[in-house]
Amino acid sequence: MPVEFKYEIVEKIAVLSESSKGWTKELNLISWNDRDPKYDIREWSPDGEKMGKGITLSDEEVAILKSALESREI
Repeated sequence: MPVEFKYEIVEKIAVLSESSKGWTKELNLISWNDRDPKYDIREWSPDGEKMGKGITLSDEEVAILKSALESREI
């Protein structure tokens, strides 16, 4: 029996890339199962109905990531 979960995209922040099949890798703020929203990076189907595996980050984790990226020369 599959585990049920719900989500709400609170804010669409950025589309990072798009595949040749139309899937987009996005950074969004998402509330999972009515919890506080977290930053989320994952791929979404063109119609937005299907999602790929992704990663969620807390505010603190995003701050650490931002600092780490700013210290690199890109």
